[in-house]
Amino acid sequence: MCGFVGFTNYINDDGSVLTSMKNRIIHRGPDSEGSYIDEKVCLGFRRLSIIGLEDGDQPMFNEDRNLILLFNGEIYNYKDLKEELITAGHTFSSHADSEVLLHGFEEWGTDIMGKLRGMFAFVIYNKDNDTFFGARDMFGIKPFYYTFTENSFLFGSEIKSFLDHPEFKKELNEEALAHYLSFQYSPTEETFFKGVYKLPPAHYFTVTGNKMEKVRYFRPDFNAVPGVLSYYSEKIDAAVRESVSAHKIADVEVGSFLSSGIDSSYIAEAACVDKTFTVGFESRDGDRYNEIHFAKDFAKVINVENISKVITPEEYWQTFPKIQYHMDEPLADPAAIALYFVSNLASQYVKVVMSGEGADELFGGYRIYSEPLTTTFYDSLPFGFRRFVSKVCEKLPHIHGINYLIRRGKTIEERFIGNANIFSKKERDLLLKSEVSKSAAEPKVLCGEFYREVKDKDTITKMQYLDINMWLMGDILLKADKTSMANSLELRVPFLDKKVMELAEKIPLDCRVSRTNTKIALREAAQKTLPKVTAQKDKLGFPVPIREWLKEDGYYNTVKEAFLSDAAEKYFNTDRLVKMLDRHKAGKEDLSRKIWTVYTFLVWYNEFFKVEA
Repeated sequence: MCGFVGFTNYINDDGSVLTSMKNRIIHRGPDSEGSYIDEKVCLGFRRLSIIGLEDGDQPMFNEDRNLILLFNGEIYNYKDLKEELITAGHTFSSHADSEVLLHGFEEWGTDIMGKLRGMFAFVIYNKDNDTFFGARDMFGIKPFYYTFTENSFLFGSEIKSFLDHPEFKKELNEEALAHYLSFQYSPTEETFFKGVYKLPPAHYFTVTGNKMEKVRYFRPDFNAVPGVLSYYSEKIDAAVRESVSAHKIADVEVGSFLSSGIDSSYIAEAACVDKTFTVGFESRDGDRYNEIHFAKDFAKVINVENISKVITPEEYWQTFPKIQYHMDEPLADPAAIALYFVSNLASQYVKVVMSGEGADELFGGYRIYSEPLTTTFYDSLPFGFRRFVSKVCEKLPHIHGINYLIRRGKTIEERFIGNANIFSKKERDLLLKSEVSKSAAEPKVLCGEFYREVKDKDTITKMQYLDINMWLMGDILLKADKTSMANSLELRVPFLDKKVMELAEKIPLDCRVSRTNTKIALREAAQKTLPKVTAQKDKLGFPVPIREWLKEDGYYNTVKEAFLSDAAEKYFNTDRLVKMLDRHKAGKEDLSRKIWTVYTFLVWYNEFFKVEA
């Protein structure tokens, strides 16, 4: 696990620019560094040594030294690919998994993408024709950012590294702010930095001069194959255990995160690690926000050590700005902070951890996936009538139950934009001052591309497909990568595996979701070795007491100060922000997610754009 930076049109200095760019991401690779500089390109690398400890440094060259590799991630089937390439006549000079990318590209060209099993972002520079070939893994586990300046092509693992390049102009993308207010993350290829883009998951690219061509090499293809629950639970158990085994490849110790839920518990049990890690929160509300005792009880069941930490409110709020800096873009998921703390805890003991991300998207784990199955008498009424009621209710004050009437008068394409739906287009337009922000597309327009790709599928499959393409990359995997790497920790996600995905695509709907249960086949598989209470436990995620904190005077005043800041005045109608905050504090309405979304942006903005007096 590492970090890299690079740019073309070498600027005539002593290499200090590249060094500064690398130092911005030293947390991604504190073990060693490397550079390649010639008259056309600068390539920089920071390494966290996991595989091939002695001889895996980068930038890495092929035998002829005309191809140069920068790579972040792990290739779990590298040993099989290496054998195939040696048979084809290639000579390897290291024990690192990264070298198979160089020889694989020489042997197979772009067809290499169909052979890789792993998490990755990489770039191969061809010195002979001054071209770049690069790619991102099929789920977007590892990040890749790029921009074109007047004279250069810049790319890297984190946007913050661009800040030290003399041609990079830091400017806020106000359209991204509008989208973020709806999704709680940045949902498009554009980022919050104008002109900076993220390569989408499952894409490779070529760059020649200032021209980039992108190709999508993988799309999820949900085509259910009929089968009984017992059949699929057996298949899932075998696939998960094989994936976990593949993901344990390392020359260092591997640990595992552990909450009270099925996903991390299943992974921890299958991995047979020695150490697991858990965090919880101090709260006046008992153990509602603290799963540590559940995790410790389960750790005893599987006979592993559990190391835990209770996060105080003071720690949470004090560390929040630092975490938003590491995110590169604002992310209003409160669980990101919990993930940062558990990553910090784990980094004191191990270099690699397993985690349970991806199970919900692949196997149907979110509670909202059951919504299409929970029909009532109201749903039997003509859709035209329900749509009329929905439009009327949208204009009425928010009261209990009105959201049900609004949602039941809309198609899934209109009402579901993923697991976060914070501000509607109307709400965000009332908050925002900028006409550029107000002109940004409605959320359903951004989702439309993916809905069209599965227009013939059932409603729940449509929801899963959208989440795999948007929510998973934009929220779940963003916080997983950035919070772990901020602590120089490699996080591996065995559910998000090529072979596991091939199986998940075949699972019939009734083995995924029912009116009362989610991840049905996965739970059945896990129950073979996990206690029933764990395998059937409701999903909690990382519960964070934001709702109650915002009603306390101290934190209320902290947020109010931000809502009245110069940055807030620049982008928002601050009277509406304060009114929203006051309504929440008075208990009139739970507006915690809306408040936190705006506050997160302001904290992030202060990290990257604040002008010091």
